[in-house]
Amino acid sequence: MRDQISAIKTRDWAETRAHSSWQIFKIMAEFVQGFEALARIGPCVSIFGSARTKPGHKYYDLTVDIAKRLSEEGFGIITGGGPGIMEAANKGAHMAAGRSVGLNIQLPFEQHSNMYINKETSIDFDYFFVRKVMFTKYSQGFIMMPGGWGTMDEFFEVATLIQTRKFTQTPMICVGSAYWNGLFNWMRETMQETEQNISPGDLEMIKIFDTADEVVGYFSEFYTHNKLQPNF
Repeated sequence: MRDQISAIKTRDWAETRAHSSWQIFKIMAEFVQGFEALARIGPCVSIFGSARTKPGHKYYDLTVDIAKRLSEEGFGIITGGGPGIMEAANKGAHMAAGRSVGLNIQLPFEQHSNMYINKETSIDFDYFFVRKVMFTKYSQGFIMMPGGWGTMDEFFEVATLIQTRKFTQTPMICVGSAYWNGLFNWMRETMQETEQNISPGDLEMIKIFDTADEVVGYFSEFYTHNKLQPNF
């Protein structure tokens, strides 16, 4: 390793630093584009989940129902813009003639824009971290459907922001108790009780539901008593 590091030419490393400095402008442009597009659309709910879930799967159909009913309540729907659960959520919003937002990112597999996104709110990103800011800034709630690494990344990102009060208290819901209970049992028994790495109240911030009635009812009740506003 020492030889490899020593072999790097100072000039080449300097050129890399210069390129990194210019990246700032591309990153800034993505923030500006996202803020300008999303600031116009009003209160939204972000829905996360697997890109691999197919139409006809119980979680696909449940996502369509949840998104449709939330759209009928007046919420826009934000997704990652791709297939699977993302497509299902955008489809539900589309069926209700609601605001259907897709924050797409180019990946070597799985990711492509679905057909149910409003043209004016289909936004492409190169940077995951910019995209996650867009998910969190304007969302009035977060719904985690079953998913993989990306969904877990978003799950812990949102949970951390709520726990640390980096934005106002916001509904966070995991849908599918059979899928999520194992993770929550581990967090409660190991993270909380054994290692004391989280506080007893931290897990109470997150609800686990199985039906569209529970999800929509919780949002309706929550915003009877809380203000709709950007998170930061």
